Amino acid sequence: MNIRPKVAVLVFPGSNDDRDAVWALGALGADAKLVWHADEGLPRDTGAVVLPGGFSYGDYLRCGAIARSASIMGAVHAFAATGGPVLGICNGFQILCEAGLLPGVLRRNRDLNFVCRDVAIRVERGDSLLTHRCEPGQMLTIPVKHGEGSWYADEELYAELEAAGQLVLRYAEDCNGSVGDVAGVCDEARNVFGLMPHPEHAVDPLLGSGDGALLLAALVDAARNRVLAGSASS
Repeated sequence: MNIRPKVAVLVFPGSNDDRDAVWALGALGADAKLVWHADEGLPRDTGAVVLPGGFSYGDYLRCGAIARSASIMGAVHAFAATGGPVLGICNGFQILCEAGLLPGVLRRNRDLNFVCRDVAIRVERGDSLLTHRCEPGQMLTIPVKHGEGSWYADEELYAELEAAGQLVLRYAEDCNGSVGDVAGVCDEARNVFGLMPHPEHAVDPLLGSGDGALLLAALVDAARNRVLAGSASS
């Protein structure tokens, strides 16, 4: 059954990649819906949730520190707890870390500079929800645009995540000082993901690369499977 699964794209004050995400997901077969931060619930039959890039609440305090307490985040926590696919992109990644849904923290870039360019990232695992359309070791070209994208975990946590296979994507070359060149991680249950590169800006090759479509299409696959599973059990 080739349905268009519903994907909720959250909108916070200061989000600026929300509509880009809606367009990209729609181009890949999803029915993407914008969901306001003050809402207390997700649309019925939501198959996946995306927290987009931007500067939620002006990045006051710390990036994502205020957004983690938004009304909609209660529904996101509940959705993730039931195995629902959740993806945080750039600022969305920062929010998920602040909310305790992903391990580690995002800090100022090593050189304190804002980085905005295409980067090469390496797929570490091809068996995750987000990368199942990729092969381990495959190189993807996806743009980044952030000032606080340096992912950090202490040695003990880093070793635990490495052993558990939760470090899903790495930069081929260090662009921001992330520990282990980590560009994307997942939670222990493997249904919540975060990455600093912007796959929604790499869906159409006319923009320079179509590699981001591999990741977002995988998310749409997961959303579709969740909706179908819910239909079968009802």
